[in-house]
Amino acid sequence: MSKVKYRYNPETLSYDKIETGFRFYLSRVFTFSFFGALMGLVYFFAYVYLIDSPREIRLERENSRMLAQYEIMRDKLSQVQVVLDDIQQRDENVYRVIFQADSIPNSVRRAGFGGVNRYRYLEDLDNASLVVNTAQKLDVIMKQLYVQSKSFDEIIDLTQRKEEMLRCIPAIQPVSNRDLRRTASGFGWRIDPIYKTRRFHEGIDFSAPTGTEIYATGDGVITSVRNSAIGYGKHIEIDHGFGYSTLYAHLDEFNVRVGQRVNRGDVIGFVGNTGKSTAPHLHYEVRIKGRAVDPTHYFFQDLTPEQYEEMIRIASNSNRTFD
Repeated sequence: MSKVKYRYNPETLSYDKIETGFRFYLSRVFTFSFFGALMGLVYFFAYVYLIDSPREIRLERENSRMLAQYEIMRDKLSQVQVVLDDIQQRDENVYRVIFQADSIPNSVRRAGFGGVNRYRYLEDLDNASLVVNTAQKLDVIMKQLYVQSKSFDEIIDLTQRKEEMLRCIPAIQPVSNRDLRRTASGFGWRIDPIYKTRRFHEGIDFSAPTGTEIYATGDGVITSVRNSAIGYGKHIEIDHGFGYSTLYAHLDEFNVRVGQRVNRGDVIGFVGNTGKSTAPHLHYEVRIKGRAVDPTHYFFQDLTPEQYEEMIRIASNSNRTFD
């Protein structure tokens, strides 16, 4: 039998019996359950939002490692870019210059990627700027490596054709001039003998008697044999390949035809006084990709260093031409 409990009532100065029936116990259960659930919720949210779970701690560590790896990758990509820039400089200023290959402009080497945003799928990631920046660097380097690879393919092809190229370069004087006495006027600004004005002379003049033999200065193909009453007069043009061509003007007679293949030293014509000319001589030009250059830079096969210096002195001291 359960004990009967009483509670003192100060108003009546007596003891009242405490009811302990089903409702009392039910209310007690409800009260304890409510506060228990409330405390449980408090502990749950505190655990979820304030205390990291073991899985979250592991993920944070992995994220930190990935960020560190991205930083290392970005630094290594920067180092690769420095090395690649050096390779490109050598390619542009050494290899392509030696073989007279066309320059590859920076607009091609460093061309970007147009169109839609290629990295949109990365923008929702944490630390998206770091990831996108690294991806952009990698894409740019891959593009530059592709361009550089194609450039080296071209250089390798030119290297394999080196012997052919050496035969084609205009490397001797177009007339017999061992004592250099036939050197008249060189490349550069001169006084025109007809108009008496200052004009740019795009070649070098060799004074020689009419009928003096003229030699092809490098292997090539005859592309032009023309006869004009003005300008160059009777003249010949040779395409040597590899961007080189030569012109021989004011001839008296031809010894070749268009399309004929000639070798260095072959007699292609004879000195004359045709066209815009004031005396028998040969006007000789060397062109690279259509641009006239100083022919004296290409007489390295039949001149000693001392003779070369003397030729430059003679050509530069003359202030007028024969054409």
